[in-house]
Amino acid sequence: MKELLALLNDAGHTDFRDARGPMGFTQRQAAGKFTRDEAAAFIARLQGNELEGAPRAVVPGARLSAQGQLLRHLPADQLAAELRRRGWAVAEPVADSLSRPGPDVGSGP
Repeated sequence: MKELLALLNDAGHTDFRDARGPMGFTQRQAAGKFTRDEAAAFIARLQGNELEGAPRAVVPGARLSAQGQLLRHLPADQLAAELRRRGWAVAEPVADSLSRPGPDVGSGP
């Protein structure tokens, strides 16, 4: 926790609550309560992944599990590579689709 807070301070945040929006912390995390996996994911993100400039995979949902938190901060190219390795077809999103929600599945015209 000390390491995570120090990295947040280096990034210009005063505390966990101050970093809530920019880092995507939940209310629990903004109070300084993290699982080990969550803390490790945020530390890795602050130490290097953000500096790479790689686009991040976005996982929708307000309350993510520790596994969801790890996936959320995984660079999109690494996630796509793993999905392809498992046999999935993966395509880059259209840039405009990143800023608005997708269509409802099964809805009529």
